[in-house]
Amino acid sequence: MMNFKHVFRWHLPVLLLILLSFRVAAADKLLILGDSLSAGYRMAANTAWPALLNSKWQPKTQVINASISGDTSAQGLERLPALLKQHKPRWVLVELGGNDGLRGFQPQQTEQTLRAILQQIKSANAEPLLMQIRLPANYGRRYNEAFSAIYPQLAQEFTIPLLPFFMEEVYLKPQWMQDDGIHPNRDAQPFIADWMATRLAPLVNHDS
Repeated sequence: MMNFKHVFRWHLPVLLLILLSFRVAAADKLLILGDSLSAGYRMAANTAWPALLNSKWQPKTQVINASISGDTSAQGLERLPALLKQHKPRWVLVELGGNDGLRGFQPQQTEQTLRAILQQIKSANAEPLLMQIRLPANYGRRYNEAFSAIYPQLAQEFTIPLLPFFMEEVYLKPQWMQDDGIHPNRDAQPFIADWMATRLAPLVNHDS
């Protein structure tokens, strides 16, 4: 007669290894916390660059787009705890602050909010990645410089990567812009996905 206790004891290490593998795979997610530049403003969500990046990186890394058009950094901070709890990402790319600047928020206010976001990500044992955000030149040199300086300061403070602002490349191609002059159109999305993949690949290690 088969000794089930012996069989279970013999296979327990294998079962634990399988469960651990599933846990690691489940944690291999990149969450994008952004605004309209990543949400796919005025286009289908599956045509926005995060969806294209997700298709490119499957099955090793899942890209979860938690971006909402119009979100300020404070609104992103408000949504973040539930997102971290639900998705348990390994990395979180923060693409926020543009709407703060467009609304004329004090740079110190945006800096404090982004700091709180990065702290929450770290507290959840995820790795934060920060994207540089720049404003249109018509907001004035002094304000633009103070606003742009937020991002390298926080990247240095938290010792985290600072990614370039992809819109600086898109602006060079008028045919990639929507008629509002602010948002990239559908034609720009494949370029942004490839551009971001190149810069994220060294930071999002699929094999570790």
